[in-house]
Amino acid sequence: MHRFLSLPPRPKKPRESGITHVLDKGIGLRQVADLLETGSDYIDIVKFGWGTGYVTQNIEDKIAAYRDAGIATCFGGTLLELAILQDRFDNCRRRLRRLGLTHVELSTGVIELNPDERARYIRALAQDFVVLSEVGSKDAQRIIPAYRWVEQIEADLAAGSWRVVCEARESGTVGLYHTTGEVKAGLIEEILVHVDPARLLFEAPLKSQQTWLVQRLGPNVNLGNIPTGDVIATETVRLGLRADTMIDLFDVHGFNASRMPTPGTPLAGAAGGHGRGR
Repeated sequence: MHRFLSLPPRPKKPRESGITHVLDKGIGLRQVADLLETGSDYIDIVKFGWGTGYVTQNIEDKIAAYRDAGIATCFGGTLLELAILQDRFDNCRRRLRRLGLTHVELSTGVIELNPDERARYIRALAQDFVVLSEVGSKDAQRIIPAYRWVEQIEADLAAGSWRVVCEARESGTVGLYHTTGEVKAGLIEEILVHVDPARLLFEAPLKSQQTWLVQRLGPNVNLGNIPTGDVIATETVRLGLRADTMIDLFDVHGFNASRMPTPGTPLAGAAGGHGRGR
């Protein structure tokens, strides 16, 4: 396609910033093929949500399809949580290696790990995988103060996490967000005081959340849990090809101001009062 617009620069894959992390909830191979044909350039990581990868019958074929398109894959953190709960951590790690997964997610959305245990798991996983660790609660009623988010993020990065995922779930109504989906701006701002946003991946399944993050951190913010059907739409939010961010990424105000009449100048067609239909 001939490119004729000046748009915000986006790093080429493999990217270290501007990562788009997509949530695959169990789509079929034909849907995967359609997704890749339309938007593979915009996808960096695909997560097989929660435990879907464990029960998907053709998971090997799906992993291969994403891999051939230059896209990393991982299983949802819930699967690893259950493996830890059942004392099957090593079994799970071996299975992930056999499947050829390159990334792994460690979360504590259901089980609880003390800081030493969490660090040990991250270090062990980092021997074989790129580690994404997740912070924040999946329980909307559990409020975690900002300083605890910061402490956990910093500890995870020190233990070997490549990126720390800030929780929102598939719904976008917990963790970083209120139950309405509205951004907890104060929480994010407090995190940003202490942590480089390039080391974070913000789950943002809703357009309003993606828009807020692009407005605040620019088009190359790392966004996660993007629905498979929203990959192209999310890229347009990043690039200002959607009204929501066009005004932030381009000089819309300057353009519009240049079109405003100067005081005392009549609007076109208003002089004389002899228009048609009089």
